[in-house]
Amino acid sequence: MTDVFVRMWVFQGWPYKGRDQEKRFLYEIVANKRNGIDVDKWDYFARDCHMLGIKNSFDHTRCMKFARVVEVDGEKQICFRDKEIENLYEMFHTRDMLHRRAYQHSVGNIIEIMISEAMEKANKHILTPGKMLGISETLDDMAAYEKLTDSIVDRIICSTDDNLKESRDILKKVKERKLYKCVGHIRKEIDKTTLKEEYCLKLKKIGSGLHENDIVIDVVNLNYGMKDKNPIDFVRFYTKENPNVAIEVKKDEVSDLLPEKFAEQRIRFFCKRDDKKSLKEAEQALTDWCNEKNCTAVIGSQIIATTPVKKNQAGGTSTN
Repeated sequence: MTDVFVRMWVFQGWPYKGRDQEKRFLYEIVANKRNGIDVDKWDYFARDCHMLGIKNSFDHTRCMKFARVVEVDGEKQICFRDKEIENLYEMFHTRDMLHRRAYQHSVGNIIEIMISEAMEKANKHILTPGKMLGISETLDDMAAYEKLTDSIVDRIICSTDDNLKESRDILKKVKERKLYKCVGHIRKEIDKTTLKEEYCLKLKKIGSGLHENDIVIDVVNLNYGMKDKNPIDFVRFYTKENPNVAIEVKKDEVSDLLPEKFAEQRIRFFCKRDDKKSLKEAEQALTDWCNEKNCTAVIGSQIIATTPVKKNQAGGTSTN
């Protein structure tokens, strides 16, 4: 159960209308705030794996077959047969895999970032018919907001307004597939507030002509749907012998091959300039920054591993 849901329940009472608290498990069929196992995920897993040509190893039909409502600590919950636990772990693995290979793919993310930049620059110069509101101002006016369709992209590209030149150039790059170049990525928990500033200092130190506005840093959080928690810890199971008794199954009771961590952060570095000199400078700055932070970077097709700095017996430092 999410923290937000708990606060709503405790301080505001039962938040839903239609069914009382005794039938709360009915709401968990479509949108399960307790552990994330719901038919909404099963639907888009099947659809997206089919459309992307990715094998879906999770069997949702078995989950439905072995789902059962059992009373747990005085409330009714949707529980599953104990032998289905590995299938449920596979469900969350499938979710993670789809985010890595599709939803949070570097190309898709940088296109989203570029379109967002274009919209931000065009914000005050694209006005909706009627009240003539800017893009962001339509949030407070539903009549204006519903007129803000995908046609806005064509309006910007076909415009000759000098105020829209920057937006127009960005959207043309997206259409022509001239995207910002991915310099490299790292997999490490980093303080995001100082990340860009530290990286730009490395650019300045090597005498690069790149500036802060030439760099885009995309921080991607990947997990099993509950940040760093294991969602299976919030699922209860039943056995063939006792179908009306809910039990908890710990991870180490299932397999030693299951993940130890359930969340990771991936940081991607992009350069808006595409000339070789700028890209080489951006790569060098990333390498220097990784050496300082003692982390490994993937730059292009190469893995740049840093060597930890160790203290020698004389009290100085050395590298192995």
